[in-house]
Formats: sequence, structure tokens, C-alpha cells
Amino acid sequence: MEDFYSIILLFVLGAVAGFINVMAGGGSSITLPALIFLGLDPNVANGTNRIALIFQNLSAAVSFKREDVSQLKISILLAFLTLPGAIIGAVIATNISNYLFKQILGIVMIAVVITMVLPKKVKEEYKSKVTKIPWTIYPVMFFIGFYGGFIQLGVGFLLMAALHYILKVNLVFVNMHKVIIVLVYTIPALFIFILNRQVNWEWGLSLAIGNSIGAWWSAKLSVKKGEKIIRIVLIFAIIIMSFKLLNIF
Repeated sequence: MEDFYSIILLFVLGAVAGFINVMAGGGSSITLPALIFLGLDPNVANGTNRIALIFQNLSAAVSFKREDVSQLKISILLAFLTLPGAIIGAVIATNISNYLFKQILGIVMIAVVITMVLPKKVKEEYKSKVTKIPWTIYPVMFFIGFYGGFIQLGVGFLLMAALHYILKVNLVFVNMHKVIIVLVYTIPALFIFILNRQVNWEWGLSLAIGNSIGAWWSAKLSVKKGEKIIRIVLIFAIIIMSFKLLNIF
């Protein structure tokens, strides 16, 4: 019965996280700590979370396509730039101690909170699609791939900043490119976690269903950005979980 309640809880949290991930980023700051606090080792939680990410971003990509927001060739090219870094990051993540991973996760979560409360000056007007890819995007995407493969948490914020400020595209297309990029590099990353037996399939699939539903609707509502209340609650939750992971209390 306890496992049943865990599955229901993960489904609900997955729906919220999927919505936030596609709308902005940081949804894994809900799901990753939740998996850990429900009893999974941090490394297993990190691997299990990747199942949900694949379903989530596939759902969002289809939703964006149905809304006629698509530039698939550019998305795939950008995604392939992240693959080497993602593979390296995932290999490192599966071979570090649970204690070290918890410390890194706690620090990253605090950094995510800081980025969420800082004022953002983001224009919301619609601009043209990507027509030219500057050379500066290549090392940036490698780094983002490495970070995504290693810990994933908060990678959406990094992708949004890179795509918006380097490629100069509007937020609708930023989010569309983002979900395809994460979808592509998460596949080999998940495979590495599977090889190391660091995946809980039952909980991962429950989380994935919730993520998919949240992501589908978030893709449709991404321009409206109606998640202010969720962000306030999320900030407090991240702070508490970060302190717990870092053994501050």
C-alpha cells in the first residue's frame, strides 16, 4: 500500500514538474529530491528521473508540432552538439559516491533558487526562426550536455539562456528547441544508468506519465507563463530540501 501511495505521489509531482520544465525549467528540483526522500539512493534517483524526462520531452515536442512550432533540423543539430558532453557526464554520475552526489545536488539546488529569484529581463516578442548558428554555441552546448548528463537539475535554465541570448530566438521557439535537445541527449544518458542498474522502472514510469501530461499542456501554454504561484512554492521547497541534503538541519 505504501508503494501505491508513492506511485500516486510521483504521478502528481511528475505532472507539476513536466509543466514547469517545459514552461521554464527546474522541474527536476521537485522530482529528484522526491525520489530520494521516498527511499531511492541518489544515483538511482538520478537515473530513474531520466525515464520521465524522455516521456516528458517527447510529449512536449509532439504538442509543439501540433501547434505549428517546429524547426526540427536545427533542433536535432543542437541536440547532437550536446551528446558527447552528456555521455561523459552520465558516466561520471554513475561512478561517484552517493554522499558526494548529495552534496553536489544540494549546492546545485541552492544555485537554482538564486537563478529563480533574480530579476529576469526577457523579451517576449516573436522573432524569426534560427537562420545562422554562431561558433560560440558549440562549446556552450557541449558544457550543457555534460551538465545535463551528470545531474540534469536546472539544465532548462541554461538552455533557455543559451538559445535566447546566443541564437536570438523568441521564448516559444526556445522552449521547442529545448525539449528536443533534452530528449535526444537523455536517451544515451539513460542507457548508461540502465547498464549500471541505477533505474527504478516502476517509479520512473509513474513519474513519466505525470511528466508527459504536464509537458503536453505546458507546451500549449508556454507563452503565457502562468506559473508564478508554483514558483513561489517551489523556491521554499527547494530551500528546505537543499538544507536537508547538505545536513544543515
